[in-house]
Amino acid sequence: MTVEPIREAYSFVCLHCGHAWEGSYEIQHAIDANGTPRTDYYVRGVKQPSPLTQNTCRICHRTTIRILRPGRVASARPVLD
Repeated sequence: MTVEPIREAYSFVCLHCGHAWEGSYEIQHAIDANGTPRTDYYVRGVKQPSPLTQNTCRICHRTTIRILRPGRVASARPVLD
């Protein structure tokens, strides 16, 4: 049984180098053949590991990541003229 997918956005910041980024995911909740609930994350139709449990900084490749509410990265960036 699959439930209608939802879209969810997250903001991330690396606690090692300070790099920050945002990601948007399509999340599908399902129950497998054994009756076990499963959550799958997709980006542009490609299945991804959960960004909440398996995430790596794109700059320093460390895994010390903090998850923030969506929109936190863009609101912290300076406005350029």
